[in-house]
Amino acid sequence: MKKSIAIQIADVRRGEYSVLNSKIKRLLWILLRSPLYILALPSVLVLRIIRPWMLVRFNSLMSTRIGHFAANTELYICEHDANINRPVRRHIDLFYYGARPICNKQLAKMWKRTIHIWPAWFIAPIVRINRLIPDGAVHEIGNNTNNDRDVHNLLDKTPPHLAFTEKEEVKGQANLILMGIPLGAPFVCLTVRDSAYLESQLKREQGDWSYHDYRDNDVKNYVLAAEALADNGYYVIRMGVKVHEAINIDHPLIIDYATNGMRNDFMDIYLGAKCAFCITNGTGFDAVPTIFRRPIAYVNYVTVEDFSTFNSRFLGIFKHHFSIKSNQKLSLREIFMNDDGAPLMTSNYKSKDILLIDNTPEEIRDVVIEMHKRIKGTWQLHDDDELLQQKFWEIFRVDAVDKDERLLHGQIHSRFGASFLRNNQWWLE
Repeated sequence: MKKSIAIQIADVRRGEYSVLNSKIKRLLWILLRSPLYILALPSVLVLRIIRPWMLVRFNSLMSTRIGHFAANTELYICEHDANINRPVRRHIDLFYYGARPICNKQLAKMWKRTIHIWPAWFIAPIVRINRLIPDGAVHEIGNNTNNDRDVHNLLDKTPPHLAFTEKEEVKGQANLILMGIPLGAPFVCLTVRDSAYLESQLKREQGDWSYHDYRDNDVKNYVLAAEALADNGYYVIRMGVKVHEAINIDHPLIIDYATNGMRNDFMDIYLGAKCAFCITNGTGFDAVPTIFRRPIAYVNYVTVEDFSTFNSRFLGIFKHHFSIKSNQKLSLREIFMNDDGAPLMTSNYKSKDILLIDNTPEEIRDVVIEMHKRIKGTWQLHDDDELLQQKFWEIFRVDAVDKDERLLHGQIHSRFGASFLRNNQWWLE
């Protein structure tokens, strides 16, 4: 008992020390930053004075997560080029990293060649002071750097804004050879989401990432698809910064890049940019092939309401939604009627007694082979395929909006997996 009390006293003291230490660090941070904030005030006043002749706008980049770092930034440039959210007057847009760590140094290097990225220690105080003075909103770039939805279908209309230098191309090709991939050989990026990355890399942001678990997949369900692609002459590269489990296939054309020690920031971007297509269940990495205009095969997709509909190079299928109450799978119409297509947390599905069931290995194989044949121009339509597509999109909630009332969809350019619809026609009733 005495030992227990002593331990409790020690715990309290450690807690008090931790709080005190945190307060001291915060005070030191404020003291070190205070000169920057003092200097920021005249800078803001200068910006207001020159505004009639030159408008300076700011925005932070979502640089800790590769999906937002890639997609949001590319869409800002696309929209700027298309005169969307672009001032008529003369202006300059300046960016800074809103948080650390930067998720991919190669992507950061390429963005720095494309847009104006200035140090956060200099820009952030100016942004904060600007917000304290009325009429400062015009100096902020706005929504299109905080959104990854291509509601204007610009990715289908424009070329990529990022390019590799000649030196980087040589480096990328050399690394492909080291990985055992001959130059010119087609390869597919396979990304299978699990919780390993968030658990290991982003603990400083938040301690518990289990609310994302509904998006996780079992890599073993992708073996059949990987082998089918290898039989068609593709190298299959399993992607991932950190994963729980190796893909564990003994095949010379299937490479577990996530676990074989060859993974690095540069090759993550190079592989995503050069792949024949990418297989994904909706993770951050798939934004890389997206911004380089590569085709995407989505499988095991959840939050079906925000399915990526805006690109003609996209093809996908959803996870099955099983109702525990009714003891049966839900149709597409039931998913939308019950608002089961938009939950963003594992607990949301549990509270609705919805069990998410992964696509079968055969369903995954069928959709990736459909993508392969579409790319090769050998895909053959069945008589009722277009009718099934039409039924699907009539039910799909094309007018859905996000929590900020922004549209999630523009024109529908994507397609849903043909084999899935043929084999589950009841799903469209």
